[in-house]
Amino acid sequence: MTTVPATSFIDLAQGILAAVGGTPNVDRHVHCMTRLRVTVVRPDPVDYAALRQLPGVLGVVEGNPLQVVIGPGAVKQVASAFVTALAQEATAVPPAALTPAASASAAIESNAPPAKRGNAAVRRFLRRIAAICTPLIPALIGAGLVKALAGVLLLWSAHAGAGLAPALATAASVASLIGSAFFAFLLIQVGMNAAREFDGTASLGGATASVMLLPSVATLQGISLPWLGAVALQPGQGGLMGALAAGALVAWIERQLRTRIPPAIETLVTPTVALLAAGTATLFVLMPVAGVLTDEIGRLTQVLLKEGGMPAAFLLAASFIGLLMFGLHQALIPIHAQLIAQYGYTALFPILAMSGCGQAGSAIAIYFRTRDPVLKRRILDTLPTCMLGIGEPLLYSVTLPLGRPLVTCSIGGGVGAMVLGYFASHGDYVGATTIGPANLLLIPLVTGPLGVGGSIAVYCLAALTAYASAFVLTWFFGLPNEHRHPQSLNTSTAKTAP
Repeated sequence: MTTVPATSFIDLAQGILAAVGGTPNVDRHVHCMTRLRVTVVRPDPVDYAALRQLPGVLGVVEGNPLQVVIGPGAVKQVASAFVTALAQEATAVPPAALTPAASASAAIESNAPPAKRGNAAVRRFLRRIAAICTPLIPALIGAGLVKALAGVLLLWSAHAGAGLAPALATAASVASLIGSAFFAFLLIQVGMNAAREFDGTASLGGATASVMLLPSVATLQGISLPWLGAVALQPGQGGLMGALAAGALVAWIERQLRTRIPPAIETLVTPTVALLAAGTATLFVLMPVAGVLTDEIGRLTQVLLKEGGMPAAFLLAASFIGLLMFGLHQALIPIHAQLIAQYGYTALFPILAMSGCGQAGSAIAIYFRTRDPVLKRRILDTLPTCMLGIGEPLLYSVTLPLGRPLVTCSIGGGVGAMVLGYFASHGDYVGATTIGPANLLLIPLVTGPLGVGGSIAVYCLAALTAYASAFVLTWFFGLPNEHRHPQSLNTSTAKTAP
């Protein structure tokens, strides 16, 4: 797997900091499994060319926040070093230069043409959703796999001898408890992340979202809303979308109050009024509205897969790589979470996972088709992580720079998804019980009307189809002649992963 030498983490972090304009130009930053996402105060000082040339950088997605693709494992080390670099440089930066509020609103794409501003607004919205959900991914993966382990232990205990069965049942109960705890309080974490993302206090976002979880919510009288009619309140109603809206709302109220309340009483008045107002709105507006919306999203997703069948599955999987390229795929987390809460699994996730299977199949074809040792080494470095569900390193170091494989792997992933679409059109959905693990790592985490065994068999058939389709398409159409022979290969067309 591609890694950055430990001694280079701080050098890479300092290089990234210099390329984005230094400490005064960094508003905030966060990392996911493969990317360091930096929100800048002004886009002008950012040197994207310098970012792309840094050793250890697999790719850069322009925008605000900008995304530096580093790869799994190394990104955590670089993010930690980035914090250190920020702190070291901050000591030499005048305090006035560290306040971005005055220039931030006018800096972000203020000179863009009107036609592009709308597109930029949509992308900024999706990126905010992704920024709220991205910090949840490690816990989603961990909790999901622990819950899967609980299921395996429980199944084992049912077939074990009398001496081993009680211990296995106890271990299954412990694993189930640990795996379920995160999902039980997921809304609170979403509320906190949303409030933080919208420049509010995280604890107020968590406090507002926690209102949605109280069992006593069900004791409140049903309310009537325009267009929705009578709505009965239930704990957890509205799901992640309601919690996200609650966190954003309390942050907005808090910001409005801070500019209007006298400083002498602001510390007491602002959080009290913000929580009371946002909590009331959450109970009587956000929960009912978000509840209807999330239920409809879940229902429409199932209808799309059932009625759309193979064509819908193909389009979803084939186009997913576009979201992955721009780092917008995390914006789908609320939809997946709602489907899991509503049906016990998300039938959308395995279909999208076929995109990664197509990438892997395409890379295998390139490895055997090319004679270039540099390209072979690059594939060996990134293919294993793709097969385990993390496709960005392979995307940015192999398929995207080469061009044609990006098309063939997308088509191959779509063909694999058609297998899942065929079964979905007959009501036999194959769904994931958690999100995060993908490609081959998703095999033990699928379920559906066919049962665990049948769902695993269908998913494996779909994955094999995606691998094979992408392999064949890439073998015959995905690699230009100049990349098949090392003597004519222009290695400058694709940046070598370290």
